[in-house]
Amino acid sequence: MKLNFYVLIFLLLCTTISQAQKKNSSYRLHIKKASGPIEIDGVGNEKAWENVEEAKDFFMVLPMDKGKATEPTTIKMTYDDKNIYLLATFYNATKANYFVESLRRDFSFGKNDNFLLFLDPFNNQTTGFSFGSNAFGAQWDGTMYNGSGIDLNWDSKWISEVTRDDEKWVFEMAVPFKSIRYEEGVTEWGINFSRLDLKSSEKSSWTPVPRQFPTSSLAYSGTLVWDAPPPAPGTNFSIIPYVLGEVSQDLEVNGNTQTDAKIGGDIKFSLTSSLNLDLTVNPDFSQVEVDRQVTNLDRFELFFPERRQFFLENGDLFANFGYATIRPFFSRRIGLGVPIQAGARVSGNLNDKWRLGIMDMQTASMDETGLPSQNFGVLSLQRKVFGRSNIGLMVVNKQSMNYPTKNDSINSQYSKFNRNLGVEYNLASSNNLWNGKAFLLKSLAPDDSSKGIAQGAHLEYRSRKLNWRVQEEWVSDNYSAEVGFVRRSGYRNLTGNVGYLFFPKAGPILSHGPQLNNITFFNSNWVETDHTAYLTYQFDFRKRNSLMFFVSDDYVELLSPFDPTRLGIADLAEGTKHHWNAFGWEYQSKPQSLFTYSLGGRLGGYYQDGNRTSLTTELGYRFQPYVSLSANLNYNHINLPAPWNKNEFWLIGAEADITFTNKLFFANLFQYNEQTGNFNLNSRFQWRYSPASDLFLVYTNNYFITPFETRNWGLTLKFTYWLNN
Repeated sequence: MKLNFYVLIFLLLCTTISQAQKKNSSYRLHIKKASGPIEIDGVGNEKAWENVEEAKDFFMVLPMDKGKATEPTTIKMTYDDKNIYLLATFYNATKANYFVESLRRDFSFGKNDNFLLFLDPFNNQTTGFSFGSNAFGAQWDGTMYNGSGIDLNWDSKWISEVTRDDEKWVFEMAVPFKSIRYEEGVTEWGINFSRLDLKSSEKSSWTPVPRQFPTSSLAYSGTLVWDAPPPAPGTNFSIIPYVLGEVSQDLEVNGNTQTDAKIGGDIKFSLTSSLNLDLTVNPDFSQVEVDRQVTNLDRFELFFPERRQFFLENGDLFANFGYATIRPFFSRRIGLGVPIQAGARVSGNLNDKWRLGIMDMQTASMDETGLPSQNFGVLSLQRKVFGRSNIGLMVVNKQSMNYPTKNDSINSQYSKFNRNLGVEYNLASSNNLWNGKAFLLKSLAPDDSSKGIAQGAHLEYRSRKLNWRVQEEWVSDNYSAEVGFVRRSGYRNLTGNVGYLFFPKAGPILSHGPQLNNITFFNSNWVETDHTAYLTYQFDFRKRNSLMFFVSDDYVELLSPFDPTRLGIADLAEGTKHHWNAFGWEYQSKPQSLFTYSLGGRLGGYYQDGNRTSLTTELGYRFQPYVSLSANLNYNHINLPAPWNKNEFWLIGAEADITFTNKLFFANLFQYNEQTGNFNLNSRFQWRYSPASDLFLVYTNNYFITPFETRNWGLTLKFTYWLNN
């Protein structure tokens, strides 16, 4: 560890604010038990709602956080032995049509008139749950992590209804106590409410939140005060079985049409009110949304997010250790082209200071490749310190089972084991202005070539006008994380940025300002190998459209051969040095229009004194609330000396998202990638016939572009049902 690492750790510790009082602790909403039954119909005319305390007088967050909201909102909450109830009324001071993208669950926040609830049952200002809806009743739910992040891939069992007229829209919901995690006996939870009204371009919050932070920032939440401890959920036991039938054909292998039937499922069992056991047997993820294709001109592996439901609840305990480019654990390494036989996971809060995550997954062997069956074990332990910071420990183990002792071909291709040990400190100040991290990882393996170290640290400051960040990383030549995501090894990195915003008092521009960024990589001897320096200037408009320009300077010394087109034409030699400059822009239209678009581009140099022109656009049109159409186009023109010469290729994606109701969806994705020579189609029909229970019909087809013929196709019918006590 070098001096800069110790300096950043020192700054992190000096910046920590010890046990500071919660910023908005004076904002308190009292909740008492319902005096009668409540029907979830979006009307809220039951007597149980009459003598309930209201949360109102919201604060404006955007366009500026200097006063009360102009669009009135009132919130009421109550509960009974089984559910938490919420009734929200959103009055329209600005008269116009409602803006929604579709009835799709977990909608895009910025493209819909919507309401969101942020619930922090442990009052730790770090983790929690989010529920909400847009103005036409599309549901939103997710788990909260890192103080403001929301993982929308999480899904739970709850119900809601929306009604609306010209004067207002009303949202009513019931969330079972069994659908969330909380500590028994605690009578104060963190809570906040957020409203986005696109008619007035206003985002508001029950408690005051500085405009540079999302309204989901739990550091600025208020307090939900119970008249008595919430009911103990008791034994919470759920079984989620599935039955699946599929037919498929792979013309690249043997061309035979195959049929298959599978059964399996998940079991959820609450060990305590805040700690959950998840079991899965013979899991299937055929209904999971497919990855978006990208034009890849990067020298390193691309990252695609985890979308499989089993890995998502409390996923931050496992997935957020380290940095996005230095992860000791990345769940997509499990079951990648290999069947998962079974898995178990314990995750959640032990109390208001300790969080625990334990995962164990077993995959099958693959006779055709010689891959042995493998076991993946992960332990994550997190301890809250000071006000909102925490210290974490992680252990990751990948172990091959029935490993051959004398088969040299298998021994050289698949390791017997790979392990990672890690510790980290995460800083989060009470006012959210300061955040940071420092971590250290150690890999263990049978041979010395995979026994290495990785570490990193950063410190960041964000006020309304000024923001800056400094970061350093070191990954040794022999660091190895076979169950993680590490883009490169054998480097040191220094990164920094600083930006400033100006706020005009009037006019169409809300804010504007520059940001200077620099990313520099060195080898183990501190010799520079590559850098990217760029200056951006951003304009944000009051109607929520934006415009950005940038100029950049790039330098690369290749550490291995690389084809700058990734078309398999030829490689540039290791050790060659390349330098270029570029100019670019990006414009995003206002979300209130039925027709939305973004335009981006990049003009400038490239490897080998060449030139690269890149143009991108996203087009969208909605027939609200039932149909949302979109198209993504990316064009690259690369001009290099022989043997590459001139090359151009398109990436085109088109989506047709049809939402008949907020329970009946038909999503279609078409992708044409000239760089990889692939065209694919994915159609997914989903009927949520009961809360958290679905019927899926999924069709996929991949084609070669030249010649245009089928590579493989499949049709899957899957039925899931959530049974709970």
